[in-house]
Amino acid sequence: MTAEIIDGRAFAQRLRARVAEAVPAFAEATGRVPGLAVVLVGDDAASQIYVRSKNKATIEAGMASFEHRLPDTTSEAELIALVEELNGDDRVDGILVQLPLPAGVDDKAVIAAIDPDKDVDGFHIANAGRLAVGEEGLVSCTPLGCLMLLKDRLGDLSGLEAVVVGRSNIVGKPMAQLLLRENCTVTIAHSRTRGLPDVVGRADILVAAVGRPELIRGDWIRPGATVIDVGMNRLEGEDGRTKLLGDVAFNEAREVAAAITPVPGGVGPMTIAVLLRNTLAAACAREGLPEPAGL
Repeated sequence: MTAEIIDGRAFAQRLRARVAEAVPAFAEATGRVPGLAVVLVGDDAASQIYVRSKNKATIEAGMASFEHRLPDTTSEAELIALVEELNGDDRVDGILVQLPLPAGVDDKAVIAAIDPDKDVDGFHIANAGRLAVGEEGLVSCTPLGCLMLLKDRLGDLSGLEAVVVGRSNIVGKPMAQLLLRENCTVTIAHSRTRGLPDVVGRADILVAAVGRPELIRGDWIRPGATVIDVGMNRLEGEDGRTKLLGDVAFNEAREVAAAITPVPGGVGPMTIAVLLRNTLAAACAREGLPEPAGL
């Protein structure tokens, strides 16, 4: 058996198209387009690439992009002051502060300053709490994208056994909460879990988000499982080129699993697509409009 490749890039393109199709109706109803503000502090090379991609995708979706680039000498108080200004800006429906932040700036304090209803990253404690207790709120983009890929392939997830390897606030914990909401039986594991191969081997659904290249081997995986690999580990090869590896040993796993996301081209493209989706959803909620179908 060779696993079906779950094409996250193609799914993300379809989601971005649906968002773009819904923007004109929002504009007709409100007299404006949804707006996303992205704040970048410092000159981290990877963050600059991400911000450019987000800005381009926002404009392509027909939404307004408000980009704020600040020097790495920006203080925590100055950054929070900008966030509070954006909270009060009616043109802005979503606020994203690009992480990591420079040393000396507390990312938790900055995230806490964001209006939860504009927190399109889903990192605010209010949105984490809403997810935990089953209330509607903005959900972290990467795990929500993973859930979309799973439901697209499997349909109803009720009763399936899911294992999430990774316990971060950004992916692991919200992923587990989303799977619980879909009536899965969920185990959160991590790099220190005893008997990790046996735990992984129980999973109908395996989500790997531990940040360790190829930690999960093919012979750990239950035959016929669906594998979502969130890992994005950059390693320098013997030829001096940087290659991207997931948390799952892909070539081994695809001989066992029924379906698997590749790295790259799996989960990665979903993150920006869901960011656009969250921005539109936040805009609709702020204007008292129903969320467009298909998001």
